[in-house]
Amino acid sequence: MKILLSIKPEYAESILNGTKKYEFRRRVHADDRVRTVVIYATLPVGKVVGEFTIKDIHAEPPENLWSRTKDASGITKSFFSEYFAGRDVAYAIEVKKVKRYSRPKSLHEVLPSGVAPQSYAYLVSSS
Repeated sequence: MKILLSIKPEYAESILNGTKKYEFRRRVHADDRVRTVVIYATLPVGKVVGEFTIKDIHAEPPENLWSRTKDASGITKSFFSEYFAGRDVAYAIEVKKVKRYSRPKSLHEVLPSGVAPQSYAYLVSSS
C-alpha cells in the first residue's frame, strides 16, 4: 500500500539523492500496511517525482527525535524546532530504498482528484 506526500522540491530532491534520510511530519498515516511513500514535489515543480520504501516510523518527543535523526535530517535545527513547536510528539518517516521516476508524473496520473494533499493521501493504484 502507498501514500502520497507533498514535499517541498528541495527536500524531495534531497530524499531522491540520498542526503535526506528522514521525512518529518506532525502526523502520519494510521494504516500500518503502508510500505511506500510516493513523492509529490510541490510547486514550482508540481510533479510526482519518485518514491521510497519506509524503513521505520519514529514517534518521539521532538528533542529526542532531533538527537536521533539530526545527522541525516536534511533540515536545520531551527526549521525542525519551528515545525514542531508546541508539539509533544514528532514523527520521522525513515527512508529505506529510493526510486526516482525517469519521467515525472502529473498529480492526476496518481491521484484522481488532482489536488495535492495537505498531509497525505492513500493511493489505490500502483502508481
